[in-house]
Amino acid sequence: MPIIKILPHPEYCPNGAEIKADPGTSVCEALLEHDIEIEHACEMSCACTTCHVVVREGFDSLGEMDEAEEDLLDRAWGLEATSRLSCQAILSQQDVTVEIPKYSINYAKEKH
Repeated sequence: MPIIKILPHPEYCPNGAEIKADPGTSVCEALLEHDIEIEHACEMSCACTTCHVVVREGFDSLGEMDEAEEDLLDRAWGLEATSRLSCQAILSQQDVTVEIPKYSINYAKEKH
């Protein structure tokens, strides 16, 4: 079972965290299941960029990025070469380390 290491984020995960998730689970689903309330305004349907993360380790182990995700990422705040939408980043067997950017393009926080 892969481990997701979440680097500290002042709002969502102040002390950082390490969580386990089943292969085939999206990073977003895993975070939410472990009470790390990352934004996901489109309900994980690949229609926004509020769940954007930067993958610091294990990028190549995640499922392939499709064209819709690539197009959306162009709008993400703080885009980097290893950016992914966490709702589309599917875990394999390998551990990953992610950083949640300080900001998103969302002007208002969604309560789910």
